[in-house]
Amino acid sequence: MHISILTFEGFNELDSLIAFGVLNRIKQPGWRVTIASPERRVTSMNGLVLESQVSLHEACEADAVIIGSGIKTREIAADATLMAQLRLDPDGQLLAAQCSGALILAKLGLLNGVPACTDLTTKPWLQDADVEVLNQPFYAAGNVATAGGCLASNYLAAWIIARLISKEAAADALHYVAPVGEKEEFVSHVMGLVGAYFHDQSAQPTMGGVGTESRMPQK
Repeated sequence: MHISILTFEGFNELDSLIAFGVLNRIKQPGWRVTIASPERRVTSMNGLVLESQVSLHEACEADAVIIGSGIKTREIAADATLMAQLRLDPDGQLLAAQCSGALILAKLGLLNGVPACTDLTTKPWLQDADVEVLNQPFYAAGNVATAGGCLASNYLAAWIIARLISKEAAADALHYVAPVGEKEEFVSHVMGLVGAYFHDQSAQPTMGGVGTESRMPQK
């Protein structure tokens, strides 16, 4: 299983790296989490430099893709050449967007008629794109999920792990990163919110996509 986090120039460190850390709690053979960027290196909004591990092309073929957030998301969404490289398919992979990453999903036409979660800064931009913005941290419809607020990246990571492996694996990963003395409460809260969307099977992937025996690891 390959999960890739799209990380662009001016990225928000929390949005990309919290999910990266939680997802990497899975130590199962074949489980791979990568950072993907248009350039070899990208610099965060606070000066942290990351080196891209895979190309955008390889990232777009991953089993799950998280679109990270940052201060230049509107510029990215307006870059036709860059956007043309983002060939994402909710019928064959899980798609998740953190904060302003939802704007990229919207511009790609992947939020048509689907409400989304985002940060307060991005909210009016999404509304201008005719997307209903929800006042909550996480929402999922079929194979597309969005989260609003940096620390909501835990929800996206848990949703992906639960969908690709199991709810138990997601709970274990969350338990590891949760604050001491608050672990059970933290896990219960996140899994309770994310789990509310597991009943939605309206957009199950096609054969060979996520959720099928050909790509699902054994529990």
